[in-house]
Amino acid sequence: MAADPDHNEGQPQRHYGSMRRTRRIPALAMLAVVATALLGTFILIFATVEAERVQRLQASRTSAVIAALNGIVTASLNGETAQRGYFITNDRRYLEPYFRGRQRYAVEIAALRSRMALDGSARNAALVDEIARLGDAKWAELDGTVALVGQGRIADAHTRILSDEGQLAMDGLRTAVTRLDGLERARLDSATRAASKAEARVVPSLALLFVVIVIALGLGLWQALHTARAEAAAANADMIAEARDRADLLAKELNHRVKNLFAVILAIVKMSARGDTAAAPAVDRIAKRIHALVTAHDVTQGSHGDTHVDIADLVGKAIAPYRSSSERSELEGGSLVIPGRHAVPLGLVLHELVTNAVKYGAWSAPGGLLNVRWHEAEGRVRLCWEERSAAPLPPREEGAKPGREGFGTMLIRSSERQLNGKIARRYETHGIVVEIDFPMEG
Repeated sequence: MAADPDHNEGQPQRHYGSMRRTRRIPALAMLAVVATALLGTFILIFATVEAERVQRLQASRTSAVIAALNGIVTASLNGETAQRGYFITNDRRYLEPYFRGRQRYAVEIAALRSRMALDGSARNAALVDEIARLGDAKWAELDGTVALVGQGRIADAHTRILSDEGQLAMDGLRTAVTRLDGLERARLDSATRAASKAEARVVPSLALLFVVIVIALGLGLWQALHTARAEAAAANADMIAEARDRADLLAKELNHRVKNLFAVILAIVKMSARGDTAAAPAVDRIAKRIHALVTAHDVTQGSHGDTHVDIADLVGKAIAPYRSSSERSELEGGSLVIPGRHAVPLGLVLHELVTNAVKYGAWSAPGGLLNVRWHEAEGRVRLCWEERSAAPLPPREEGAKPGREGFGTMLIRSSERQLNGKIARRYETHGIVVEIDFPMEG
């Protein structure tokens, strides 16, 4: 029985359509993973900007509350001093600073109530009421004494001054002011710690995002190549060429979308601080590190699906924006190809070093020289970053701020762990020397 030609011709088409649908599902899944990672990173960046905004608001509020508390105590002390002077000398000129102190007390109490009204805390509201009650009691005692002196009843005024009424009110006022001052400072410390923790999470999250994107690209490329091989086994030479073109197009499309997502998140980060000059430095630091990740991503792409990185290319792109006739550099080492997974941590470290060189190091003044050397020895990559300033630099004291680790130091420690190597820094009179040592294959 003869075979049906139409039936035989339809089999490859249905098989190819099934393969295309099967390939589309993993691609969509990878895009969903990348989009989820980008969304999570954006949320974290937004939380960082918001935490810094809250910290600034709390700092402003705490400063205003402490100023009001100091004003209340100072006004009461000034009033007490003027009252004593009036009692001793019966000179009415002392009444002028007395009434100024009373007026300032009223203003500061009103300012304190206005600031604390936005708090909504019952405990703080009770403390404000207690401060007002004790302050009013102190001024009532002062008013009574001034009135007695004005009536010429010096003995009665003396008896009232010697009583514990004014002293108890003043001691209670100081105690209540100290408690509210401590609560406000504790809230400011808490907001500051929260902002620091939020900022410390940004760089690791960006590194993780980049790793997710690289993995997604690798899986997409593997899927595309796997599909191409399957098609090659079942189709003729024309179908093989067509499958390869589709695989190339899929990889390029995925890479294009990843770059677009990077551009979108960079725009969102900059928009989050629009109009907020105080948040601009933090957003600028985040934006620069996103640019460093984009540069590292471009280097890792290579050509034809290459998953390795040339250190010469990575170093060259890191310092290219700053090189000029006055910012000299010497690069020694030639081509040295390393696995692509090293591009993210090494690229971030190089970005941090060249930024510091422009701000504080060899390139901060004309005539400086940057020398970067790298080589491979016994399966390990060794890179030396050495800066030579035109003029000797002042000696740097290590550990000037105990207990406080700078952002650059934290980034280098994180990159050191990802490289599974060592990053050593030392400060010479001519500039910083950084030695990076890590295994070729991790």
